[in-house]
Amino acid sequence: METSELLKKVRKIEIKTRGLSSQIFSGEYHSAFKGRGMSFSEVREYQYGDDIRAIDWNVTARLNHPYIKIFEEERELTVMLLVDVSASSFFGTGEQMKNEIITEICAVLSFAAMQNNDKVGVIFFSDQVEKFIPPKKGKSHILRIIRELLDFKAVHKKTNIGEALKFLNNVTKKRSIVFMISDFIDKDYKDPLNIAARRHDMVGIRIYDDRERSLPPIGLVRMIDAETGQTKWVDTSSKKVRHDYEQSYAYNYQYFKKTFLQTGASKLDINTKESYVNALLKFFKRR
Repeated sequence: METSELLKKVRKIEIKTRGLSSQIFSGEYHSAFKGRGMSFSEVREYQYGDDIRAIDWNVTARLNHPYIKIFEEERELTVMLLVDVSASSFFGTGEQMKNEIITEICAVLSFAAMQNNDKVGVIFFSDQVEKFIPPKKGKSHILRIIRELLDFKAVHKKTNIGEALKFLNNVTKKRSIVFMISDFIDKDYKDPLNIAARRHDMVGIRIYDDRERSLPPIGLVRMIDAETGQTKWVDTSSKKVRHDYEQSYAYNYQYFKKTFLQTGASKLDINTKESYVNALLKFFKRR
């Protein structure tokens, strides 16, 4: 992508998603994800009704007047985005493909984190970890993340969620908020997810398209598996073919649902034809 074209796209994403973060998500994000605890802020004079357990006896004795300690939430958090850049993310039958929705969701979450003075880091993954951007604060860092989301070209095409989670577990020791954004067309990632969910506040955001769930009976269709490159003709008029296709989708979905439930991680599903804004808002409010 040309530099000028890339900058225009970055600016367009910034205007759209930063506005959403400011107007809608900032307060919801702050409420949904708490800091590490309470830290001392200051002392002030005791007022009627204050908890006597908060009295600072050292200051009180020194000034010969009761003072209490004021605590505030220790807000600073680290947000990690685990972004699926495998070939299956470049699919969609609505106005946007899955990868475009993933980019916008990452940008919204990044700006919401920035407004709360939190650090943001990114792990791009396919069947291997493609790129790691360590967590930092600031607008310039967020804009760099958006540039990478728009212009990144994965070397590999397949998906291995377990490898991405293992990498996260190795490089992120401090408790973080982790958003894994993928279509979750994979299996056998329960063990690393279990470790990640114990260490971090783990959220899986599954992006899916209706056409991945079922096939219309329209006769012979030439299909390409984006992750293997294999091409074959499929008879969609066959009930067995349509049933097998639906079963394959159902298996991946049920594995995702069951695994996140068993490990205690949070999850939400977002259809490519629906508003991710509404889905994220409902999720934040549930928390």
